[in-house]
Amino acid sequence: IYVLSDFLRGQQLFSHLFSSRVSALSFRSTPLRFYLFLVKAELIGWQHIDFGFEWRCTSISHFGMAIERILKDDASEEKGERARMASFVGAMAIADLVKTTLGPKGMDKILQSTGRGQTVTVTNDGATILKSLHIDNPAAKVLVDISKVQDDEVGDGTTSVVVLAGELLREAEKLVASKIHPMTIIAGFRMAAECAREALLKKVVDNKANEEKFKTDLMKIAKTTLSSKILSQDKEHFAKLAVDAVLRLKGSTNLESIQIIKKPGGSLKDSFLDEGFILDKKIGIGQPKRIENANILVANTAMDTDKVKIYGARVRVDSMAKVADIEAAEKQKMREKVDKILAHGINCFVNRQLIYNFPEELFANAGVLAIEHADFDGIERLALVTGGEIASTFDNPESVKLGHCKLIEEIMIGEDKLIKFSGVEMGQACTVVLRGASHHVLDEAERSLHDALCVLSQTVNDSRVLFGGGWPEMVMAKAVDELARTTPGKRSHAIEAFSRALVAIPTTIADNAGLDSAELVARLRAEHNKEDSNAGIDVISGSVGDMSELGISEAFKVKQAVLLSATEAAEMILRVDEIITCAPRRREDRM
Repeated sequence: IYVLSDFLRGQQLFSHLFSSRVSALSFRSTPLRFYLFLVKAELIGWQHIDFGFEWRCTSISHFGMAIERILKDDASEEKGERARMASFVGAMAIADLVKTTLGPKGMDKILQSTGRGQTVTVTNDGATILKSLHIDNPAAKVLVDISKVQDDEVGDGTTSVVVLAGELLREAEKLVASKIHPMTIIAGFRMAAECAREALLKKVVDNKANEEKFKTDLMKIAKTTLSSKILSQDKEHFAKLAVDAVLRLKGSTNLESIQIIKKPGGSLKDSFLDEGFILDKKIGIGQPKRIENANILVANTAMDTDKVKIYGARVRVDSMAKVADIEAAEKQKMREKVDKILAHGINCFVNRQLIYNFPEELFANAGVLAIEHADFDGIERLALVTGGEIASTFDNPESVKLGHCKLIEEIMIGEDKLIKFSGVEMGQACTVVLRGASHHVLDEAERSLHDALCVLSQTVNDSRVLFGGGWPEMVMAKAVDELARTTPGKRSHAIEAFSRALVAIPTTIADNAGLDSAELVARLRAEHNKEDSNAGIDVISGSVGDMSELGISEAFKVKQAVLLSATEAAEMILRVDEIITCAPRRREDRM
């Protein structure tokens, strides 16, 4: 029995009086009245005890029952400090998970699925790693979401955004521990984020007017993006390949017209960019291997209906002749369908579904190239680049839009035969053929190249460019520090914390390269106190280098997205003061 009392005599009386009836009790004294709160007590309501005092006994278990009525048995809740701590810990754990993949010397992760086949993925792409995780912590899921959005929006910076959000929450945790209210921290973070964005805007370079300089900027951005990926050894080759592919788009951000085909064999250096569209299919036997000025009908229709297709049907015949009649009727039906297709004036027919032997023979006799079972992604892209539309019915040839290209031919890549469509209607269409030692290498190469293509296509529209290598973070940190010195009140602590979180990015880049991060960041800060400094971390030489000379550049749009997304995510998690976990609704027993 724990009794809190200002009076020793009162304590003795109560422990004597209630020792047999109460498992734990506490009360606080007020002038001539004690409020007694009993836990698990049998006494409910008012009790008057003739000691010259009035005692109020209330069972807290009574209120417990009220809460239980609101939340069902399997539901749980965490409040206040516990909820905030759970959020901070989850978010920081996710940030620490991907932190080692940041920068040119970042390490890879192996992701192994526990499902059938136990597929293995080797990657250092933040979004791919986080997408593959099954996470229970709600705050951690917020960071996974911002990583996905960053990947969809700009393609790169997926690791940076999670690391920055994690560092902001690490700093926020210290501020909350020192009794600064979360809303004050959020106000400080907002001011700091706006100040950091303004500092970057003053430093951007835009060479859109000068085509030669702009192409050089794109090459630098592509090389910087690829330098942290598996393609870093051949970044010159792949950067040129990516820039050529993106410049063909003429300002469009639709990457559908750039097809990536992966073929194991050879080395990554053997990868190449090819004009036109390559379909990963073979040309059938007895069909023309080369067609010039092709009219292409792209379709998604059943070409295997030379069998009775009425499920559950039972056909009774009294002789084999009747069976032959049914087969002849089916063949006639197929012949009519092929005639309708040929009436479109085509010399190439590409179908999403199978084409059986009989219709294939009919197409071959008519001198039409028939390609069957093209994957759906393949025919959608083929229809897009040849300027056609996917058709399912063929009764009205005038309403069907055909695709066109100058040449269709069969080519060899490694050991495989493929079909190449050259001179397609959409002039910007092209195909990147990736070669590599294994499927794992090719998958990672595709992810890396896709990131570079995304960043470049966004930069063509928003051509503002910054230096890389930790330079933007130091510029932002310097501006935010100056803001903190001129801001009164507790918000200045939050603004200082924001500055420290920004410096964590170059610190992590240096740590991952095995360098002395404290020494490098201190030298970097000293360099940035000089006017118009271009200093950043050169992980190759292991020192502070001039980013303009090294040609390390990043897109402004990527940095802006990282800054704003990380700040918003940290703000959302900081606002949390209660986590309620509800059990899934059970299906009611309908018996």
